Amino acid sequence: MIPRTETTMIVVHCSATPAYMDVGAPEIKRWHLARGWSDIGYHWVVRRNGTMERGRKQNLQGAHCKQVNSTSIGICLVGGTYEDNEPHDNFTMEQYASLKTLVYGLWLEYPSISAVCGHRDIPGVSKDCPSFEVADFLNAIDFDGARP
Repeated sequence: MIPRTETTMIVVHCSATPAYMDVGAPEIKRWHLARGWSDIGYHWVVRRNGTMERGRKQNLQGAHCKQVNSTSIGICLVGGTYEDNEPHDNFTMEQYASLKTLVYGLWLEYPSISAVCGHRDIPGVSKDCPSFEVADFLNAIDFDGARP
C-alpha cells in the first residue's frame, strides 16, 4: 500500500446495505479482500449506533474512489439502501453525530482539506452513494464557527 502524501478531501460513502444490516469494518474488509483488494478501502466506518471504527490506516491511500484515492480520506456510513438495493437515506442520528465529529476532527488534523463531498459528487462517478446530499448535511450543522 502507498502512503498518501497529500490530503485535500474527505469522501463520504455508504455500505449500500439496508437498515437491518449492522456491519462494521471487519465485515467490509472481508468483502473487499474477497474482491482481491489488499485491505478495506475506507479509512473509517461508522456503524448504525454511531461507533466509529478504523479501517485502512489513515496515512495510506484509500481504495474507495479511484479518482481521488491519492488525496482523500474515505468514510463509510453503514446503510444507504432499501432491501431492494435502491438508494435510501436510512442513517441514524447517531451516525450523523459521529460523522460531524469525524469530519471536524479530520479538519483539525489536516488543515489542507478543502472539500467534503459524497462519492456521487466526484466527477466520473455514476453511483447514488452515499444516498444523501453531503453538502446539505454540512450546511445544516453548526461547527462552532470553525470550517466549513
